[in-house]
Amino acid sequence: MSFRENLIKARSHIIFLVALACGLLIVIGLENLMPEKQDVAQADTSAETVPAVSPMAAFDEVTPLPLAVAGESSDEDLAYAQIAWRYFENNTHPETGLVNSADKYPSTTMWETGSYFVAVISADLLDIISEDEAKARISLALDTLTAMRLFDDILPNKAYNVETGELVDYTNKPVERGLGWSALDIARLVGTLDQITLHYPDLAPQVSALLAHWDLSQMVEDGQLIGGNMADGELRRDQEGRVGYGQYGAKAMMLMGFDMYRAYDAEAHLMVKEVMGQPIPVDDRLHRNVTPAFTVSEPYVFDGLEFGFDARSHRFATAIYKAQEARYRETGVWTAVSESHLDEAPYFVYSSVWGGGAPWAVMTFRGERLDSKRTVTVKTAFAWYALFGTDYAKELVAELAPLGDPEHGWPEGLYEADGSTNGSVTTNTNAVVLAALAFRAHGPLIRAAQ
Repeated sequence: MSFRENLIKARSHIIFLVALACGLLIVIGLENLMPEKQDVAQADTSAETVPAVSPMAAFDEVTPLPLAVAGESSDEDLAYAQIAWRYFENNTHPETGLVNSADKYPSTTMWETGSYFVAVISADLLDIISEDEAKARISLALDTLTAMRLFDDILPNKAYNVETGELVDYTNKPVERGLGWSALDIARLVGTLDQITLHYPDLAPQVSALLAHWDLSQMVEDGQLIGGNMADGELRRDQEGRVGYGQYGAKAMMLMGFDMYRAYDAEAHLMVKEVMGQPIPVDDRLHRNVTPAFTVSEPYVFDGLEFGFDARSHRFATAIYKAQEARYRETGVWTAVSESHLDEAPYFVYSSVWGGGAPWAVMTFRGERLDSKRTVTVKTAFAWYALFGTDYAKELVAELAPLGDPEHGWPEGLYEADGSTNGSVTTNTNAVVLAALAFRAHGPLIRAAQ
């Protein structure tokens, strides 16, 4: 038989052997490749489980400025405090015990009522008034607050007439049902009520009666602050508080035992914007659902002066302060920005470190840009000086000191554009001046000893 014939007869065996060899080669090849594929798979899995860098990491390099509690009051401090207290002597209604929100303007909010309580406690700590006067003033105001009609019998209306205790709109005109409630304003007042019970324990029953009159549970939901707003004649419930204000309000409500886990969580909605080389905490949500949120000094100085900073707010406040000092060092323009009243229309603005999508923007309540009304604010200057005691803050206070009017109190400050005086004189500014001067002598109000 020829080789060709034998090859044909053995063809099936040959095909089997060739297939077996090919299969062996494929198996060997796969075994060599498998470790590489496993490594890749492990690498991919590992990459998926590495968390994104937290925006809080930007503040790891921020060294908190040391607090500057002096432990005593200078003659100059007491003179400044006397000027601030004159505002409250001029603007307290004798029958209701409530205080005008601005000089001779007989309307108030719960935020400004809280500011008044802060002013009274601070004036007592500084011996500007006696303890008896402090308790009498607070007691009368508490009685009025307890007797006042609420919005829908739930919580305080957004505004009240100081002379009559009536529910009013923002032009101080009576409104039958009301405007709704501000959760942030009420939370601020709640925080000051805790200060009252600490400083004046015999007023605790009045505080308890007031809180029993309010249904605070209506303004807390799932760990957040919830405001009530009238829209087309119906009550709408909206989350309130952005980074800064939200955590300040949460601290106050936690004093009353409320779980404010979402409101206190700054990181959930935190983005960081660099301004003058400093990381600035900015909320990633819109302000009033209209314009990009803004960052101002206000909630941070209140937090430091009243509660005392926590580790996070201390770093945030340090960065916000340093950006303002750096702007002055670079431009020569005095900088102490926050929300502030104006002595002309539109009467209120937010002067930001970052706001509306840009650094140093000045925004109106409606979200319009109005940089021409940026004010070097008295309250912010005094607060930064009390908290941090830096050379720049001391220079700021010295620059603004001539504005103090012994007959009327402290105005808002100086307009940056032309150096003229922003002559609006308000409860909030004069209360912060008193709180700052009390802090210099005693530390945070909630810890200050009588």
